[in-house]
Amino acid sequence: MWNVRKSTGGDTAAVARLTPDATIIDPPATPESSVTDGMIALKVKIHQLLLERINLSFLDKMSRDQISKEVSDIVGELLTNEGQVLNRSERANLASDVLDELLGLGPLEPLLKDETITDILVNGSESVYVERRGVIQKTSTRFQDERHLLRIIQKIVTAVGRRVDESSPFVDARLADGSRVNAIVSPLAIDGSLLSIRKFSKKPISMERMIELDSVPRPMAQVLGAIVGARLNVIISGGTGSGKTTMLNALSSYIDERERIVTIEDSAELQLQQDHVARLETRPANIEGRGEVTQRDLVKNALRMRPDRIILGECRAGEAFDMLQAMNTGHDGSMTTVHANTPRDALSRIEQMIGMSGIDISARSARAQIASAINIVLQIGRLSDGRRKVLSLSEVTGMEGEVITMQEIFRFNMTGRAENGQVLGQFEATGLRPKFTRILEAHGISLDPHVFQPIVRQN
Repeated sequence: MWNVRKSTGGDTAAVARLTPDATIIDPPATPESSVTDGMIALKVKIHQLLLERINLSFLDKMSRDQISKEVSDIVGELLTNEGQVLNRSERANLASDVLDELLGLGPLEPLLKDETITDILVNGSESVYVERRGVIQKTSTRFQDERHLLRIIQKIVTAVGRRVDESSPFVDARLADGSRVNAIVSPLAIDGSLLSIRKFSKKPISMERMIELDSVPRPMAQVLGAIVGARLNVIISGGTGSGKTTMLNALSSYIDERERIVTIEDSAELQLQQDHVARLETRPANIEGRGEVTQRDLVKNALRMRPDRIILGECRAGEAFDMLQAMNTGHDGSMTTVHANTPRDALSRIEQMIGMSGIDISARSARAQIASAINIVLQIGRLSDGRRKVLSLSEVTGMEGEVITMQEIFRFNMTGRAENGQVLGQFEATGLRPKFTRILEAHGISLDPHVFQPIVRQN
């Protein structure tokens, strides 16, 4: 066992010490717990005393279990010295909170460990919300003060080589487990620093699981598997938090293991299951404003990497033009997501993004590029009851004059609301036989024609 306790003699000048700002321990972070001022004061004092006793230079050489054992022993001694009597559960919770502060993200750690939570939303040091099963709830989790919250934010962003301060007051980053983080601080955040964490699921949701959750009907899932297998180009459209990345992960499971996939993201969060995946991530400008690498730069570079498919995490600007070029020049089966409320809006958004590329191209030519490159638009939505569903599967069929033509193959038809607030509705096929069935047949993929018959499937 390593001894993390400081020696009482000898030179201790070289031992790492935290600054006073960093010695503030967070209040209990369990969402359902109530916190007393007395317990907060005790936790602050115990944490400060602990930091005077612990040799921080050994922490990197020890496992978390070893550190936990040492911290628990020292906390027990300190409580005895302070004349504080806690039961076994309270003492264990106190030691766990101290450990989270030393090694993790303080009061956020219990929320990060809670698998029912998908989003953590911090609005200043005393207001923390979470999203569970699509519903936002306020928690009793809070930070000691604004300095404590800022220290946690700095700990997150510096771990990935980024920074946030008054000169650069907002930043995108990610946690070690891949969770996506956005932080914005003063002077842009008026009432305290804002922190948003989109948690990274340790177990990607499979298409089978999405069927069980009624997010996708089985006939539509069969069609989606055939679409990916036949290397059709897919756009996944939806609003914030609608499940676009989850669907992108689920669709990618249908890609053949023999294919080379290049992924491009601002913050890496895709969880592709294939072995042959080359992952690329953008880079922001440094403090001098240099060194930025954009998604467009990476899309251009990806074309030189001999990809079979390119998967762009989210299309937001001029990279849309380069992505369409890739789809039109031998990289069939590529996929990306866009923020839009309908399939038609998704195509309009892509047309606008082409204009952001700086390429001098007419509106008709841009639409022709879109109609030629994109085969499928999959619309995802989050219903008012918090559930996420595929709302539409549409096929791009070509051009008529200057208008891109589409036809809807499947849709979710909302019919009302139950007394408990749950949205009622049915998945249904429109009865139209898609033109892409010819492409499926050319790839040796056959589908039961009954999946396209207009049979209402109850939700």
